[in-house]
Amino acid sequence: MSTRIRRTVGLFAAAAVLPLALTACSDDSGDSGTSDSSGKASAPVTLGSDGTGGSDSAASSMDQPFGSACSAVPDKGAGSFDGMAQDPVATAASNNPALSTLVTAVKKAGLVDTLNNAQNITVFAPTDDAFKKIPKATLDKVLNDKAQLTKILTYHVVGRKLTPKDLENGSFDTLEKSKVSTSGSGESYTVNDSAKVVCGNVKTANATVYIIDTVLMPKM
Repeated sequence: MSTRIRRTVGLFAAAAVLPLALTACSDDSGDSGTSDSSGKASAPVTLGSDGTGGSDSAASSMDQPFGSACSAVPDKGAGSFDGMAQDPVATAASNNPALSTLVTAVKKAGLVDTLNNAQNITVFAPTDDAFKKIPKATLDKVLNDKAQLTKILTYHVVGRKLTPKDLENGSFDTLEKSKVSTSGSGESYTVNDSAKVVCGNVKTANATVYIIDTVLMPKM
């Protein structure tokens, strides 16, 4: 057989084998891809109760209200934690029966709209029992002195949202223009070394609220 004929036969043979080789490679690749895809789909995924992952779930639980007085908050309705979260802070406070004196004071000072329209604030909210620590004659006098009442109430408001972590050792400017100090850890915090947080980290539509057992008094 001549050299030219042998070369031609070799080319035809190579041409016939090449498609078979490519087909085999294609089949192997497809099987491998299917196997990998199946393996990934079957890998276990651990989710927290909120469906976002265990660590996020733990963080979420730490972001809940805390404190002994929180048990008195209704489970449902406008005065519940979920209900308060839907309303701006002055409106939310009006739905909490433990804050009725504070709400009366806010109305007398004409601060309802100011607090409701503010954004990202923190309010230290004294309970009715906190106001009862003030002699009645003194409290009545303050409630009828708008300038003094406004000074006291705005001393309870910080112009940014504070987390429990922020309260561990903090000093913050208030809307009254002077400072409040905080200290504590876990679920135990005090403000100005006198007022205890009895229900903290309560969310409203525009504020974080820390309910306290003593009225804070700025320097007059």
